[in-house]
Amino acid sequence: MKFWVGVTDNNWYNFLRQRQPDEVNFWRPSGKSQFSAVQPGDLFLFKLKSPHNHIAGGGYFVRHSILPLSLAWEAFKEKNGAPDSQSLLRMISALRNDNNPNPFIGCSILAEPFFFREEDWIPAPTNWGRSIVQGKTYSTADSHGMSLWRAVMDRLQQNPLLDDTGASTALVAAEDQPQYGSEYLTKVRLGQGAFRVLVTESYQRRCAVTGERTLPVLEAAHIKPFAQSCPNRVNNGLLLRSDLHILFDRGYMTITDSLNVEVSRRIKEEFENGRDYYAMHGKPLIVMPSEAIERPAGDYIAWHNENIFRP
Repeated sequence: MKFWVGVTDNNWYNFLRQRQPDEVNFWRPSGKSQFSAVQPGDLFLFKLKSPHNHIAGGGYFVRHSILPLSLAWEAFKEKNGAPDSQSLLRMISALRNDNNPNPFIGCSILAEPFFFREEDWIPAPTNWGRSIVQGKTYSTADSHGMSLWRAVMDRLQQNPLLDDTGASTALVAAEDQPQYGSEYLTKVRLGQGAFRVLVTESYQRRCAVTGERTLPVLEAAHIKPFAQSCPNRVNNGLLLRSDLHILFDRGYMTITDSLNVEVSRRIKEEFENGRDYYAMHGKPLIVMPSEAIERPAGDYIAWHNENIFRP
């Protein structure tokens, strides 16, 4: 079993440890390369920089995406490890040595992050090289990897596991993580930020109805609202242009079980308008996820038609 040990900014770690979020964005200042060392569901550990040089926590890898900073902030807010967007920009700009106000950055999204108490920090493996800048892949198939894996699992299996803030951290044992890849994403408890990014990527960064590619106006819509105790799963989402998202949420638009667009007559009745929207009526979705498991689920569609849509 492979897992990743990522070189972690100490300030980023301390900021998030105080807040105990349900997800984090482990970002890189450059958006030039993808990250493929591990797959969804794999362990992703935080190795602090000098003077600490210890493994101090981690999370479970969901996805890596290259995103404009503005979208990363909208999706994750303080879960980026900064109190506001300008602070995040300053952190990134200091590492990039440029003045781009909205750079593309690498975003490794982690679910169920955990933060060890300082007395539980784990020394870096003896084969950790001083020249490592970003991180290193380990495997339970070798002695160094297995030793580190067991040390992490021993700490996670403590109940309750508390860090210095007194807040309870994630309790996840090895046997609780049997799914990997797409299957893992259907089981893990995703946060709102991960949901937005996964839906955005699943729909190829295009509006499902119109095919629009302008990223700042595209939003991840829940088919069955999260407030209705519905999970943040890709098959409960649609990527929609912002005006269509509003209409969808307010019941002026829906999709059928055959994945065609249906527009309510109430737009014309209430606003004496809607010509552009009625042109979409009856047409199939233009953009769909390539994986069937990520396409809109019938039970969520039925719920929206019965509880939200206003014919």
